[in-house]
Amino acid sequence: MTKTGYEKKRYVFPFAEGSAEKKSLLGGKGANLAEMLKIGLPVPPGFTISTEACLGYLKKGEPFLDEVWDEIQDAMIDLQKESGKTFGGIKNPLLVSVRSGAAVSMPGMMDTILNLGLNADSVKALIAVSGDERFALDSYRRFIQMFSNVVLGLEGEIFENVLRQVKKDLGVSYDFEINPSAWKGVISRFLRIVEQETGESFPDDPWVQLKKSVEAVFLSWKNPRAITYRRINKIPDDLGTAVNVMTMVFGNLGEDCGTGVCFTRNPSTGEKK
Repeated sequence: MTKTGYEKKRYVFPFAEGSAEKKSLLGGKGANLAEMLKIGLPVPPGFTISTEACLGYLKKGEPFLDEVWDEIQDAMIDLQKESGKTFGGIKNPLLVSVRSGAAVSMPGMMDTILNLGLNADSVKALIAVSGDERFALDSYRRFIQMFSNVVLGLEGEIFENVLRQVKKDLGVSYDFEINPSAWKGVISRFLRIVEQETGESFPDDPWVQLKKSVEAVFLSWKNPRAITYRRINKIPDDLGTAVNVMTMVFGNLGEDCGTGVCFTRNPSTGEKK
């Protein structure tokens, strides 16, 4: 409660408190994750920053995010307790994905950042926890590459050119064939590229990474492809996008891991099979 006796407006909601009825507030992804959790599906722990927070940020800018930041930090602290991991930790690091999620589905139009929380120290912890140096280093370079593109605005092709050259030098065709030693070289080159292109070092502080990523997802509501998609599909411009912060799961941790999409109905016809 505030000094005036009114309850302070909330902008951050753990998945356990969401529901389909809150779709306009939590976005389609946040609302559906909450429903999946309710029926007992194994949803990784996380929370949703509401569409109202997005609209507030787009209207007032960074000062608004500063107002909401304590609430986001509290949600991250709760996420650490629930997962048993530490954000930016050097023993059992908590890594998260940061994803957009508008009330109306806009597939591929807005931005996502994966493996957030990695830095030179936590990647060593990920190596120890996973027992797989190649996986951990690959995850770190993926994060650097994605963050640099989505948050820092660097062209993805700059990094893809490095990867193509490394694979050519090694005589391999796929990322999973790149050995740990080569990944270390790739990471060093990626970090140099960021410094050369932006004039600043890549941010090591996970909290800085998180804040900048939340801002980037909010701003992606206004990127040209999202605006065009809304115009073509007659979606209002004043809905905003929610931001879902979720404990990372990995599709690249060995041959028994993968990622994909599951449908409970035919996505073309709606038929229940």
